[in-house]
Amino acid sequence: MPEQAVIVEFQYGSTDLEPLFELEDKLAAAIEGKGVGEYDGNEIAVDGSDGSLYMYGPDAARLAEVVRPVLEACPFMTGARIRIRRGAAGSDAPENVIQL
Repeated sequence: MPEQAVIVEFQYGSTDLEPLFELEDKLAAAIEGKGVGEYDGNEIAVDGSDGSLYMYGPDAARLAEVVRPVLEACPFMTGARIRIRRGAAGSDAPENVIQL
């Protein structure tokens, strides 16, 4: 079965990455704690304006269910978009988008 993905696109607005790193630690702990996949990392604009977070696992819907409360508890995630992709990258896999 191809790996599925949860990709979070957000506005950040700071070059202080410590809050982002703290969020990443919480996401990784939640994902590992529930055994639903892995936290893979981030991409953030050099000016800190926006970014993306990448998570992968066998069931994207379950993965999103686990990480959503962590994201909702984070102030800079307000307005973020959660893309839930149920198939391999580069395929025509169906995607759902949730706005926080």
